[in-house]
Amino acid sequence: MSNLKTILLIPHLKIQNANALSSPYTIGFPAMTAWLGAVHALQRKLNQAGFEQLKFKSVGVACHDLNLQTHKGRSDYVHSIISTGNPLDKDGSRPAFIEEARCHLDVSLIVECENFPCDETGFLHALPTHVHQLKLASGDILDFSEVDIFKIDNEASRRTLMRKLMPSYVIIERRELMIEAMKNGQNAIDALLDYLTVKHRSIQTESGECEWTQKRKTSGWIVPIATGFQGISALGKAENQRDLTMPHRFAESVVTLGEFVMPHRIKTLDRMLWRYHVDLENDLYLCKNLPISK
Repeated sequence: MSNLKTILLIPHLKIQNANALSSPYTIGFPAMTAWLGAVHALQRKLNQAGFEQLKFKSVGVACHDLNLQTHKGRSDYVHSIISTGNPLDKDGSRPAFIEEARCHLDVSLIVECENFPCDETGFLHALPTHVHQLKLASGDILDFSEVDIFKIDNEASRRTLMRKLMPSYVIIERRELMIEAMKNGQNAIDALLDYLTVKHRSIQTESGECEWTQKRKTSGWIVPIATGFQGISALGKAENQRDLTMPHRFAESVVTLGEFVMPHRIKTLDRMLWRYHVDLENDLYLCKNLPISK
């Protein structure tokens, strides 16, 4: 079996007003379900445009810049969300609205392809039109750089792709940190917070001065990330559901730990590529970026 991977690189997507509320209790980088969902929508558009056999197997996300729309005044203790201004009512009053956390992003998408079309020129000509029709994490795509295609079959070609991603930070999953902590007796929320907490300590030196240090439980840029959903109701029908052909169920967000790492630290492509994984026994619908054993 060949180890050749066909990678579609969509570089420097400029996204405005993306949804930064990745779960009911985390704010920051959009949920992984948003990225995989957008790429799946792009695949469906391309399938309908004549590339019927094309399949996008997995997705990597490299973040070049993120501008979270929050504000903290000089004497403020917490940050406040910068809200959008909605049009006034007929009587001139401000309508009620729900505050939404937004962010502006510059990201590159690394998409692993299967059954890539032989007509590469026609594909590259059709792709930009469909990309501009997308919403990425509910944000608008303003622009992106020229799309590139890589055939990854050795270390040299992998390094060429990684150089194209610099400078950026690639999001990877660190679920194993949560698993290890929970095996040692912590519950999920304590394990999550334990790795995110910055602990400050003061030490008195021999000269009598006070020296402060700050440290986390482990090294690396560890962040909470939303990676899927867990069903909390039985499969069935719901009134006014969007797709009448599919069963409906209520679900809640699954949040775990992730890490932003620079591309040159990624040794294998599978470490940065996310793919869907369904665990029906535990009612889990996840995005995972570790290789899935079959």
